[in-house]
Amino acid sequence: MSLLYSPLTIKNLRLKNRIVVSPMCQYSAVDGFANNWHLVHLGSRAVGGAGLLITEAASVSPEGRISIADLGIWKDEHLPKLKEIVDFVHQNDALIGIQLAHAGRKASFDIPWESPAQLSDENGGWQPVAPSAIQFNPKDKMPLALDAEGIVKVKSDFKRAAQRALAAGFDVIEIHAAHGYLIHQFLSPLSNQRSDEYGGSFENRIRILVEIIEAVKEVWPADQALFVRISATDWVPGGWDKDSSVRLAEILKELGVDLIDTSTGGLSREQQIPVEPNYQVEFAAAIKQNAGILTGAVGLITEAQQAEDILQRGEADLIFMARELLRNPYFPLEAATTLGDDVSWPSAYLRAKP
Repeated sequence: MSLLYSPLTIKNLRLKNRIVVSPMCQYSAVDGFANNWHLVHLGSRAVGGAGLLITEAASVSPEGRISIADLGIWKDEHLPKLKEIVDFVHQNDALIGIQLAHAGRKASFDIPWESPAQLSDENGGWQPVAPSAIQFNPKDKMPLALDAEGIVKVKSDFKRAAQRALAAGFDVIEIHAAHGYLIHQFLSPLSNQRSDEYGGSFENRIRILVEIIEAVKEVWPADQALFVRISATDWVPGGWDKDSSVRLAEILKELGVDLIDTSTGGLSREQQIPVEPNYQVEFAAAIKQNAGILTGAVGLITEAQQAEDILQRGEADLIFMARELLRNPYFPLEAATTLGDDVSWPSAYLRAKP
């Protein structure tokens, strides 16, 4: 059997294969509520054979949404539909996690295909927050630098969201500390110019992530998996980089984090990204090899043999796929045939199995 279709155990989880549906914003919620679009989007990928699915970024607070149509988990009323989705995924032999997120200064946007601009207050927008009053784009609203009370609220929001995730039955929590959103904004010296205990030194800049993890662990069972997604480099000189990511991963491992979902970029408009197949895999490999923690590789991984080779080289433990699974929810079933593996198909689809 290939490594891609070999099971992997993480704490109390047993993934049937190494294919993960990467978080992909759908911009299809109203007031944070999941709906039938999310059920079908995630459900079809469970039917399609992925071992683990992770929801799109679910905001821990209304002001933490990227857009007005983001998924949310900031109130108990969000839970019934999320639980329905979780139950359907479980019924179809897959596991499911939720990505807990706060957009920080990259908040208050319209639906992307409607408009690329931030919403004005008159059109339903809200005040973005950040570690420092620095815009991502000169045309954006000036974010409000979080004070001590604001930081306490962010940590509390993540903790309450984790409680709700547990109540909904999610198998995994992934904390979103990548792509230029709030936690990443604290990590990077390009966006964090604070002079208090949350800014300046490496130890200070990672403090909010460490404290969020500690808060989440107060309510998330020790035997359930906890992932963190990071941007392993800002792709900008003087920004967050690979060495910082390895150093952070060592600390997160000691805190009980199980896997680093290793992406890159998203913090600065000055980024220069050499986009090509496997362009982020080297970062997952460096973290895995130097920090001794499980990693997920993501980014233009589109073929079965490509994914298998990454695993065979020991560069990652899981393969996170996004765009390819948007194009083809049933890639995991089809790719097994490519690699010569015999995997179970849904009974209703058996007539189509090669």
